[in-house]
Amino acid sequence: MSLSCRDLVNHNDRLVSLLNVCRKAPSFARTKALHALSITLCSALQQPVFISNNIICLYEKLGEVSFAGKVFDQMPERNKVSFNTIIRGYSRCGDAEKSWDVFSDMRYFGYLPNQSTVSGLLSCPSLDVYAGTQLHGLSFKYGLFMADAFVGTGLLCLYGRLELLEMAKQLFEDMPFKSLQTWNHMMSLFGHRGFLKECMFLFRELVRMRACLSDCSFLGVLSGVSCENDLEISKQLHCSAMKRGLACEISVVNSLISRYGKCGNTHMAERIFEEAGSWDVVSWNSIIGATAKGENPLKALKLFVSMPEHGFSPNQGTYVSVLSASSHMQIFSFGRQIHGTLIKNGCETDILLGNALIDFYVKCGSLEDARFCFDSVRDKNIVCWNTLLWGYANKDGSICLSLFLQMLQMGFRPTEYTLSTALKPCCVIELQQLHSVIVRMGYEDNVYVLNTLMRSYAKNQLMNDALLLLDCSSGLSSVIPLNIVAGMYSRIGQYHESVKLILTLEQPDTVSWNIAIAACSRSDNYREVIELFKHMLQSNILPDNYTYVSILSLSSKLCDLTLGSSIHSVIIKTDFSRADTFVCNVLIDMYGKCGSIRSVIKVFEETREKNIITWTTLISSLGIHGYGHEAFKMFKESLSLGFKPDRVSFISILTACRHGGMVKEGMDLFQKMKRYGVEPEMDHYRCAVDLLARNGYLKEAEHLIHGMPFPADAPVWRTFLDGCNRFAEEQKSTLNVVSFQ
Repeated sequence: MSLSCRDLVNHNDRLVSLLNVCRKAPSFARTKALHALSITLCSALQQPVFISNNIICLYEKLGEVSFAGKVFDQMPERNKVSFNTIIRGYSRCGDAEKSWDVFSDMRYFGYLPNQSTVSGLLSCPSLDVYAGTQLHGLSFKYGLFMADAFVGTGLLCLYGRLELLEMAKQLFEDMPFKSLQTWNHMMSLFGHRGFLKECMFLFRELVRMRACLSDCSFLGVLSGVSCENDLEISKQLHCSAMKRGLACEISVVNSLISRYGKCGNTHMAERIFEEAGSWDVVSWNSIIGATAKGENPLKALKLFVSMPEHGFSPNQGTYVSVLSASSHMQIFSFGRQIHGTLIKNGCETDILLGNALIDFYVKCGSLEDARFCFDSVRDKNIVCWNTLLWGYANKDGSICLSLFLQMLQMGFRPTEYTLSTALKPCCVIELQQLHSVIVRMGYEDNVYVLNTLMRSYAKNQLMNDALLLLDCSSGLSSVIPLNIVAGMYSRIGQYHESVKLILTLEQPDTVSWNIAIAACSRSDNYREVIELFKHMLQSNILPDNYTYVSILSLSSKLCDLTLGSSIHSVIIKTDFSRADTFVCNVLIDMYGKCGSIRSVIKVFEETREKNIITWTTLISSLGIHGYGHEAFKMFKESLSLGFKPDRVSFISILTACRHGGMVKEGMDLFQKMKRYGVEPEMDHYRCAVDLLARNGYLKEAEHLIHGMPFPADAPVWRTFLDGCNRFAEEQKSTLNVVSFQ
């Protein structure tokens, strides 16, 4: 049956109407039905171009590119719209090869590309740098680049995605027309790569030009804020956003919360969160992430618990932040609960959550759990391997190296961090083998890897190899290699050579002074340590946490409260809030050994991020000065906060119970050690025997000694005999008093 021209026109009009209706609510079944109807009404060879274009467009929108491709291939006649539509379809599904082939055919058949063509090609996520630069050149050739900002902005996004920042920068400068979107993209490129100075320059240019800024303008520049030094810039941007009425936009609110958190101003982050008119799950993730790294990470956990009350369910980002807070506070029990929730939801195999779980268990010292999580992750990446390697490098070097070899066999390319981690536990033979791997992979000129390699050679007493590396190294400043050599001399006991070398530097940095101070401290040259510290301050070199730890450790060793409190004053003057947990722990230990319990408690309360060592040091300080009940109370409080006691924690609390005569409490804790995953060692038995013997429980002490899983050493028997002597003297004194009466 043949149709007249008039019938064909009528049918085509109806078909176009149906296609337009289908476009508003795309459906694969309806599109196929209309496609079949179009073929029924007129063969593919007679089908008008605009009908075929509409069908291709519908298939492309539905993601059915193979069907769109078939329609395109069967078209006897095509126009520019046909080519642009199928190019966009292939690009969106990531098929750069096919989209580029169609683009080549388009030019072959004499159709000049337009903005839509270039836009379609640039939307392909797999487009490489070669195709990108070709497209850049063709855009110039066909006058598209000079026409407006549309093509240039698309190329800018491509170069950013390919990490070609210099090319993106040059392109931005060459663009004759720039839209607000262009500026926003460029600021975002700089910001996400940490170039805040460049971001702010562009932002100020926009303000100077009186451009109508959008929320994306602020998001781009705020992405460059990354540390405490950027706090003032964050405040300036916050004020600018408020002035323009954009500070209440949810995306800007979330970014401000996150950036104030990165700057260490969690108070401001909390205030913005509380004052926000509405929240989304990103808002919750931002505030939980900010408080997790702040003064009180416990707030992050409380916020997490309160999320469901406000109608929000946690997502991947939430769990990652909460696990980070749990590891910061060493709250093992809470982290395990999160792990249980993830297993229940079937999410523990996800790469992002898997990495967070591995990191949590590694930081809490539970390597078995970390390995279990590692084995559970489906698609492991280099971050998984690095985290687990770091954990074993600090605990079990042989397993660390075994994992490293396994990683290489599975085809993973190590990063500089991987190699530096694997170098730490190496002995001589393994070190030389790993050195060859480093050379083979082209990392021999990497400063980070080279420094670790030199330190590893020095640690293994291979000074000649280390110095040879130093001679061969290039591109290092004069201070860095000399610091490394001075550090090597200090580690092998040549303290005088170490200090002598540091003093030859014209401009020693903080690391230089730290090496010299540590060398003098190790050689028991305490007067020289204090002189070096004074010289450092006079040279306007600010001490860091390592400097404070060295001087405070000396104060503890000398029981010099005057020196220790003076250093504490310097720390407060320079900004105590920047002192890390390790410095606070050493301060508590110093005050404890010097007998200043009031200062011990004050520093403990001011410590922002407490870990199990903080609690253990406090308990030990209270215990040795007779505050056994207070020490016991603090131990219980640490348990209630989720901190997992280690072997040192139990030695401290058993010692505190011994000094306080708390036999029942001490022995009860001793019996519960295994429940916390700590196997009693000789030191624990010695404390328990002393606790029983010095309080007259001699039979129980003797029974405990005979029940030990290993032979008692001389100090254990000496402790028991001391208790017997003390008890005999007390009995004798009692008899003397009775006979006198």
